[in-house]
This record gives sequence, structure tokens and C-alpha cells, in this order.
Amino acid sequence: MAVDEATRPATPSAIITPGTQKVGIGTLEFTDGYPTRETAAKLRDHLDYLHGVEAFMNSIQGVSTCALREGFLNAGIADGDVLIFSDLMDSSSLFLTGNADTVYFWAFLDLSPGPLVVETPADTLGVIDDMWFRWISDFGLPGADRGQGGAYLLVPPCYDGPLPEGGFIVRHSRTNHVVVLGRAFIDHNAGNDPTPSADRIKEQLKIYRYHAGGVGSSIGQLPYRARFAGPAGQSTEATFRGGDRTDDEHHPAERLRPLPAPRSLGADGARHGTRS
Repeated sequence: MAVDEATRPATPSAIITPGTQKVGIGTLEFTDGYPTRETAAKLRDHLDYLHGVEAFMNSIQGVSTCALREGFLNAGIADGDVLIFSDLMDSSSLFLTGNADTVYFWAFLDLSPGPLVVETPADTLGVIDDMWFRWISDFGLPGADRGQGGAYLLVPPCYDGPLPEGGFIVRHSRTNHVVVLGRAFIDHNAGNDPTPSADRIKEQLKIYRYHAGGVGSSIGQLPYRARFAGPAGQSTEATFRGGDRTDDEHHPAERLRPLPAPRSLGADGARHGTRS
């Protein structure tokens, strides 16, 4: 039976897929709302590109932090050692946003054997991040010690052992390696001499393993001083090069397991994430 054109409702134009649609990736073609073979292939290619961009943007933080650590290791600065610029930073080292008027001290720490204590020096400003550049804690002037120096207990992921009864500022990391970066100012030193600030860092900064029954409990255990290393005129590169492969299974980020990926917001509004 023929449809009565007078009684058939009109289809709203807003819900009709046009035959052609010009977009940023070219002209898309549809037949009765279905994409042609060429259009479907073009859309799949574009989705692959978008997923590649998303993978790069979601991994660059971890890749950058691992590049920093690789630069330290290549310069002979092992995990637990402290790089300090006693004579201020200069252009011989490649650091992003580095300043030449503060005394930097920088260290990568391995928490996989268990919690670590970092006793921070007074009159500094610093931050502790995990290997995805996610904030763990401030220290110094913006930190809980308010610039007086404090004992920060860094706890690795999945640690279920005992923690001290008190006396520590406890912070939990989501990765087994962390980065500690601080600076001390020189404007109150005579002639802006960096030496007093560097000496204070070397005297007060301590890094040691926490053991149940040690510091913070009824049985005391003396901390040891960190080993300090200076650039000594050598070039220290601590940047991620744009041409480096980030999808290589042997990339340093893959070797630092577990390195849980940061959670991202999916298209459905739910949060997604994986733990490697």
C-alpha cells in the first residue's frame, strides 16, 4: 500500500546524516547514513592518530622523569646520591627552566626495599614527586616543616609493614622511585655567595632507610649522611628528546616496575587506569 504523503511526518533535518560532510580531515561521504568504505577507512586512521596522541600525552610525564634519572645515572649519580650545584647552575648542563641564582639539590630515591626517611635542610623550598611527576609532598617553606627542616618518611606502594609511632611527616608514593628536588636561596648571604647555603644543605640533608624499631620508636638508630655529587664542569643532560621512542618495551619507564599509569578521564566520563 502506498504511503500517504500527506500523513507521513517529516523527518527533522537535524537528525539526518548528510551525504557529504566537510571536516578537518577531509570530506566524509555517507549513503543513507552509512559511511562509504573510503570514509570508514579515513575515520579509522584518524582514530588511530587520536589514540597515538593520547598515548603520548599520557606517557610523557613518566618518560620525562625517567629521562631525568637516566641523565643522572649517566653522570655517575646513583639512586640515593644527591646532585648539588654548590657553585650555582650554568649553561653546561641541560635542564628545563633552571635558574642560576639558587643552590639546587636533586636526588632520585629507590623505595622498593622499603620506606626511606629524608631529613630536609632548613631555609629551603622543595617538592617530592613520584615517577609520573605526581605530587607527593612539598617541603621547606611551603611544606609541613615550614622551612625549619623536617623528617619526611616516604612509603612505597603496597607497603604493609609497621610505621613509626610519631616524629615523622609520613607521605605515600604510588611508584617505587621518587624524585626529590629542592633549592636554597643566596640573597641573605654576603655578596650572594652560594657557599653558606650549599654547606647548610650538606650538613642537614640526610637520607636513610626506615626500619621498624629505629628512629621514631623507643629504639634509636642513627641516620647516615647522603653522598653528594657536583656537576664539576661536566655536562649533565636531563631532558627527554622528542625523537626518542616511547613505545619501546625496553624503555627505562618499563624497567621501573611497578609504575602505575596515571588515571585518565575516558569518553564515558569514567576514570580508567592500569598498573604495570
